[in-house]
Amino acid sequence: MLKRTGYRWLGFVVIAMALVVIGVPALLVRGCTWESREPVQKGGLQVKLQVSPEQVVSLPLEQYLIGVVAAEMPASFEQEALKAQTVAARTYTLMRLERESPDEKHPNAQLCADPGHCQAWINNAEMRKRWGVLGFRSNYKKITTAVEATKSQVLTFNGELIDPVYHSSCGGRGTEDAQDVWSQEVPYLKGVPCTFDTPQKQEPVITRFTNEDLFARVGIADTAVPAAAGTSGVVEIQKLTESGRVKSVKVGSRVYRGVDLRKSLGLRSTDFKVTAQGEEIIFSTRGYGHAVGMCQYGADGLASRGAQYNQILAHYYRGTKLEKVPR
Repeated sequence: MLKRTGYRWLGFVVIAMALVVIGVPALLVRGCTWESREPVQKGGLQVKLQVSPEQVVSLPLEQYLIGVVAAEMPASFEQEALKAQTVAARTYTLMRLERESPDEKHPNAQLCADPGHCQAWINNAEMRKRWGVLGFRSNYKKITTAVEATKSQVLTFNGELIDPVYHSSCGGRGTEDAQDVWSQEVPYLKGVPCTFDTPQKQEPVITRFTNEDLFARVGIADTAVPAAAGTSGVVEIQKLTESGRVKSVKVGSRVYRGVDLRKSLGLRSTDFKVTAQGEEIIFSTRGYGHAVGMCQYGADGLASRGAQYNQILAHYYRGTKLEKVPR
């Protein structure tokens, strides 16, 4: 009798251990699919997105926005900054969809995931890769909350959706007037004060070029290089914008727009100073991006000071109205 009871208890132990071995990994695997338990838009407006040259996917608008916000703004930012980013991203998306004209870069899709052309976007697998399993859980929930809290909200100006451009950091100098960057007057894209970037973002970044490399990048032949190639006279800033960024600059004997030189040299912004040291030209650059519209690090700084997302948007997009569009 005692022997049978012992066998019976042994059987219970074996079964319990089997459940632990099989059940725990299964639980962990289910834990990785957090996004499937989050409320997302069902039906409604779909976004055709070109993820790569070979892949086009169709996503509900609000689900698409989760991937945009995750790609465009650090998830560590304040919740109100993430909400402001969501509204800007939703407004941009609907503005592009309203055009209903094919784009030669993505003729089979309405938008692409290239931030240089449309908006950045990442899928859940990329989020896990960036944040890890535990970080994915918390960050995904945080971003989803921002999307849900601002559902259907967009920015308008005179009853029309705006083009809510944004950039990473203005470097504490303030934002730029669209007229100075794209030679186009946009009433809601005027330069505004912004000292809310973190101190680290206001520190200059140094970039060095040899004379030969610099001239090659801007398309200047050797015959156009002045004799005093090692002096500060090789690169001379000609004009500044109202915010203090470079509007035009002379390289050798040619004059370039600041935005064009930035693109040719791969500089972080047009907020730069130039010095020469021997055969090197040294650029000291502050901020990151074109500096027009919402400064993302500035938005986070405002949020950390207690600003709500509607106040952040009103600061960077002057004269606009926050509205809800029909579902």
